[in-house]
Amino acid sequence: MNPPTSELEVQPAISRQKDDISCQPPPDKNRTKLWVALALAGLLLFGAISFPFLRRSPSARIPLLPRSNATPSRTLRLKGTTQAVRMRGILAPTLSGQFVATLTITQLVPSGSQVKKGDLLVEFDRQSQMREFIDRQADYTKFQNQVIQEQSKESTARAKDETEIREAESGLSKAELEMQKLEVLSRIDAEKARETLEEAKATLQQLRETFDLKRKAAQAAIRILEIQRDRTRQIMEHARADADLLQIRSPLDGVAVLNTIWKQGRMGEVQEGDQLRPGMAFMQVVDPSLMEVSVSANQQDFIHLHVGQRAQIHLDAYPELVFSGKLDEMAPIARSGDFSSKLRFFPVVFSVSGHDAKLMPDLSAAVDVELSEDKQGGG
Repeated sequence: MNPPTSELEVQPAISRQKDDISCQPPPDKNRTKLWVALALAGLLLFGAISFPFLRRSPSARIPLLPRSNATPSRTLRLKGTTQAVRMRGILAPTLSGQFVATLTITQLVPSGSQVKKGDLLVEFDRQSQMREFIDRQADYTKFQNQVIQEQSKESTARAKDETEIREAESGLSKAELEMQKLEVLSRIDAEKARETLEEAKATLQQLRETFDLKRKAAQAAIRILEIQRDRTRQIMEHARADADLLQIRSPLDGVAVLNTIWKQGRMGEVQEGDQLRPGMAFMQVVDPSLMEVSVSANQQDFIHLHVGQRAQIHLDAYPELVFSGKLDEMAPIARSGDFSSKLRFFPVVFSVSGHDAKLMPDLSAAVDVELSEDKQGGG
């Protein structure tokens, strides 16, 4: 049986147990709190050190860009098509001498060819007109000869009639002289002299009356031949004019451009051998040195535009080409839109500076117009 433990022995044991507990390391939660507290203290210390320097030089915190005196601007893009300032449309001719439903092309310059004023652009089949001209020319020569022949006959007949009238006048004068000898003549000779005088008067009167009638009849016959001759000449001139119309020549120096038309159930350019209706536009001659772009600006964009505004022009087909331009024309009256009657469009024309071989009419183009801030608000 163990002896009872005294209080002196119990107290040293308790004190040793407490020392052992205090020497154990702290748990992980306390270590994390310690690191967070150290980090916050470091941040506060860094802020306290750097704050006086940041307050003295605020420009060091936010770099400022140098201020420019130029007015801020934005770009307005408009879509349009190119067109030539100087151009002439070529139409299939309408013939005056006869009705022709179609015209056949026998000769045609290639599209994009350089032409001079007076060069042949297209020639249509004109055999019928040339044959008509030759036939009418022969008829005209025949009628002209007939007119000359009738005029010669009339001159001869007139001279003959005038001679007969002079003879009748001489016979009348002789008969009047015989009447002065009635006193010395017998009764029978006096009666014969009277009859001779009356006959001479009637003959002269008849010759004078028939002379005028013959002249009128001869002039009418000649006039009929002249009318036939002139009519034949008009038909001949019409045939020659139609033959000339079938040869179309260039009205100016430029480039020949063939239009795309509907033919034989499809769209395409005309070729040699194709048939065209009179009055159809199939070609145009343009001067590529002077080009412009026609655009349609709606009412919202129109208020930002003014004449003389500079722009850059881009061709959709040739993105590498960029031309400078200037606004030249602004229509004062708008037209209705295709899809809404409330939307209005104003035709606007920009001139193109410079030229290039690829710059042709009817190309889609984009026009970038620079708008300054004072023009953005309208007016």
